[in-house]
Amino acid sequence: MKIVIVCDILGKKNNGTSIASYNLINSLKSKGHDVKVICCDLDDSEDKEGFIILNKLNLGPLNKIVERNGVSLPLKDKKAIINAIKGCDLVHVMLPFPLGITACRMAKKLGKPVTAGFHCQAELISSHLGLMNCQPVNTQIYKRFYSRLYQFCDAIHYPTQFICDVFENIVGETNHYIISNGVNKYMTSKVCNKPQSLKDKFIILSTGRLCKEKSHMTLFKAVACSKHNSEIQIIIAGQGPLKCKLEKYADENIANKPIIKYFSREEMIDLVNYSDLYVHPAKAELEGIACLEAVVCGLVPIVSNSKKSATKDFAISDYNIFNCDDYNDLASKIDYWFEHPEEKQIYKNKYIQFGEKFNQEECMDKMEEMFNDVLKNRVK
Repeated sequence: MKIVIVCDILGKKNNGTSIASYNLINSLKSKGHDVKVICCDLDDSEDKEGFIILNKLNLGPLNKIVERNGVSLPLKDKKAIINAIKGCDLVHVMLPFPLGITACRMAKKLGKPVTAGFHCQAELISSHLGLMNCQPVNTQIYKRFYSRLYQFCDAIHYPTQFICDVFENIVGETNHYIISNGVNKYMTSKVCNKPQSLKDKFIILSTGRLCKEKSHMTLFKAVACSKHNSEIQIIIAGQGPLKCKLEKYADENIANKPIIKYFSREEMIDLVNYSDLYVHPAKAELEGIACLEAVVCGLVPIVSNSKKSATKDFAISDYNIFNCDDYNDLASKIDYWFEHPEEKQIYKNKYIQFGEKFNQEECMDKMEEMFNDVLKNRVK
């Protein structure tokens, strides 16, 4: 197949959507498909072959806000888009943003089938307006996603049943495929010693962009009131606009200075394997690949039970879940696992088994099947 993948956001592998995009791109290339990618930025580690790099969109004073979130947005170049898609078999759009919407419209004019991934919750947008919990606003955002992009798609890829249900309850039934983004086989359980400077610490790992909806402050407050505050080391693999606020709170309330930084893939594999606990406090989460990467390695998680988060389905016991935003409840769960290392080992093995169904190669095979189904139906 000749496939064009349209990425409003790609760049560095510092967010779930970019990671999912690269995984799909590289899987399709490895299967021998001719893949072109329209974007405005890519990770330094990627081979540039097949990437059509557009100029970055200049938002004037808003540029700093976009940069703080660690992403770049593309300037629409209709000529480049048409040149990319006119000879393809299928166009796959990653996000319901301007570049993807434009590519969809042009593909339809050229008679090309279009599929799209559902990788953006409404809450990711409404949270910037201070309206994350305002359901009428979120409903209007989803309706706009549908009217601008998804109603024109031959098939929609939902990473979880959770987000499929949320969207279809608002816009009605769609031709959908529910396929996890999956976890790469390089994420695997292995013996890994803690760095010398952390050997006596109970390491709690969390990940994600440092923003309101990820709710890292709930974790910080939980550690602050934990019975084992002095023995806990928080490590957050992520960047974002709330870093200074989190660090200021930690300076005043947490015994050990948190480590907050970007980690390379190799560093993440080691980090996941020498950490003691994974906490995912997000209020809104479409799938939670970072959490999945942790659990497939056997790192026991504690996840928020937020109604707006898919990761609550990763809890296999009452001690793996806490009441959303309730840092006292989270603190009690942290203390439980701190004080029950033998049981934590039992759950490590349970989570390794739990993670087997998220094998990325199998998930990418299903994505390939979706594309083939769309093309076969178009021929009919």
